[in-house]
Amino acid sequence: MQFLEVPGLGPVSRIGLGTWQFGSREWGYGESYAERGAREIVRRARELGVTLFDTAEIYGFGRSERILGEALGGERGEVVVASKIFPVAPFPPVVRQRWAGSARRLGLQRIPLYQVHQPNPVVPDSVTMAGMRELLDADRIAAAGVSNYSLARWQAADAALGRPVVSNQVQFSLATAGPLADLVPFAEREDRVVLAYSPLAQGLLGGRYDADHRPGGVRATNPLFGTENLRRVQPLLDVLREVAAAHDAKPAQIALAWLLGLPRVVVIPGASSVEQMEFNAAAAELRLADDEQAALTAAARAFTPVSGIRTFADHLRERVDAVRERLGV
Repeated sequence: MQFLEVPGLGPVSRIGLGTWQFGSREWGYGESYAERGAREIVRRARELGVTLFDTAEIYGFGRSERILGEALGGERGEVVVASKIFPVAPFPPVVRQRWAGSARRLGLQRIPLYQVHQPNPVVPDSVTMAGMRELLDADRIAAAGVSNYSLARWQAADAALGRPVVSNQVQFSLATAGPLADLVPFAEREDRVVLAYSPLAQGLLGGRYDADHRPGGVRATNPLFGTENLRRVQPLLDVLREVAAAHDAKPAQIALAWLLGLPRVVVIPGASSVEQMEFNAAAAELRLADDEQAALTAAARAFTPVSGIRTFADHLRERVDAVRERLGV
């Protein structure tokens, strides 16, 4: 396992575990996963050297925090647990109250990394960060972070806190490479961390899907899995497959290794099984050559997905597919 020294937190494993799926019905894993599977995944993660576990009060409306705290058991004080406040009316008394709820569910007296889940469009960071500063001063959190913040808003939060906001958790992968332009250079320059969520683009970078084989469930609403985007992403997937073959690895592992090849980036993929946790952790052992890293970066920057939930072509294609299915074609 690779580790990164983070101010206020100490060494943090560069592959963490995202736990949105713990107790969240939308992922469809069921009660047996919440009661048994999640605990087995956390236990195996610890055996593999994972020290970063990310959750949020909104995940499963608190169930994710509760399941994670119980799964960590006596080790919960030995790892970096990261949680998030959903910023509805994030005034200082509310921030303290919501921290207390998360701490209780996690079984912690002190949450190592406490993050603002997303920027509030109305309430400025000067208000929210006043509450975070109180938690820091009272030693109720070890470090403050943000999530889904632009660089300008991250810097504004920094100024409002009056000390470093150590991390920014953002959607970041070969398929969503925007943070390369500004967040990664800022993190490298200022000794901060970019936490990459959805580092496999919900499975897109596994190479299993194309325009003729689209996913269902939660992924079906992701614009990246629209027909046109599945066509556009093929050159990127071709480079992934080529590099994967050279390392006797899977494309998804190379996608994680690419992120780890960037400065001050930590990835927090989820895991639906112990085997997937092992699969993700194995990416920390891969070392890409400079030309491989550069080729993947160029392919990521060349991928220009269309925006919108669905394009007209997507709707048309889906209707044609439905008719073909009915006709048995």
